[in-house]
Amino acid sequence: MQRLNLSTVSEFVLVGLSDAPEVRFLLFVLFLIIYLATMAGNITILVAMSTDTHLHNPMYFFLGNLSLLDVLCPTITVPKMLEVLLLENKVISFTGCMFQLFFLIDVVGTEIFLLAVMAYDRYVAICHPLQYMNIVSLKLCAHLAIGTWVVGFFNSLLHTSLVFTLSFCGSNGVDQYYCDIPPVLALSCSPTYSRELVILLIAGVLGSGAFVVTVVSYLYILVAILSMSSSESRHKAFSTCGSHLTVVCLFYGTTICTYVRPSSTYSPNQDRIVSMLYGTLTPLLNPIIYSLRNKEVKCALRRLISQVRAALRRQEHLSQSLASSRAPAVG
Repeated sequence: MQRLNLSTVSEFVLVGLSDAPEVRFLLFVLFLIIYLATMAGNITILVAMSTDTHLHNPMYFFLGNLSLLDVLCPTITVPKMLEVLLLENKVISFTGCMFQLFFLIDVVGTEIFLLAVMAYDRYVAICHPLQYMNIVSLKLCAHLAIGTWVVGFFNSLLHTSLVFTLSFCGSNGVDQYYCDIPPVLALSCSPTYSRELVILLIAGVLGSGAFVVTVVSYLYILVAILSMSSSESRHKAFSTCGSHLTVVCLFYGTTICTYVRPSSTYSPNQDRIVSMLYGTLTPLLNPIIYSLRNKEVKCALRRLISQVRAALRRQEHLSQSLASSRAPAVG
């Protein structure tokens, strides 16, 4: 039941999940499996890219950043959701809600800019292959990666300040399974129209800029691929870009449906479905998309598995040697 408070709200109640015990248990198991699989997949990608010298190039450097974001995104929301499902503790403090929204927008914004950077990287690799290593240098990669994180941070700081400097003095039931801009704005007892316009303007300018970079990069890539005389070269180029383009379509489609619209059109049921797509399923699918469609990643994962198995065999052999050396001699 939603809590009503005529004074300033000091906590929120997450009411976006089912109260039926059998449904809660099934959702808990489902999202726990998805979360653990997401962590395992993305952490494996990160370990493979950091340990395998074959993947020490700009493309995989940016992919490593994407995997890190895919670790952070569900970690911001899913643990609290699991707590709600298992312990029925739906309360989240005002500060906790604020920080959850801040980190979520930070990760989402950073990923939008990172996908644009990755599109530019593919454009240089395909349209200017001979100058690729000179253009996309290690220094430029570091600057671009740091830039995406910094812009994402300040973008989130601005959005969070616009939302949480409003007054909250009525209902505190957030109709979502985590704190997000549309459901929190809907609870404010202050006029939100001007804040919504500013939020839409900021999101529109920054998001549109990243989107234009991505679209223009892929238009040039498409023209370059179609002009290739060899079908093998075209297939290789399409294969290289296919994974990134799939991720771009998944991510942009879900985030645009969630954020690029006024709160007057907010639909709790629709938003819960869409947010689960980009908040839980997309981070799970990203490592699968890249590992299944990329031969270099698959080879790196095989090498990593072989190294782990070899290490386990060495550890087992060492344990057996120590056990036999400590065994008492039979007189």
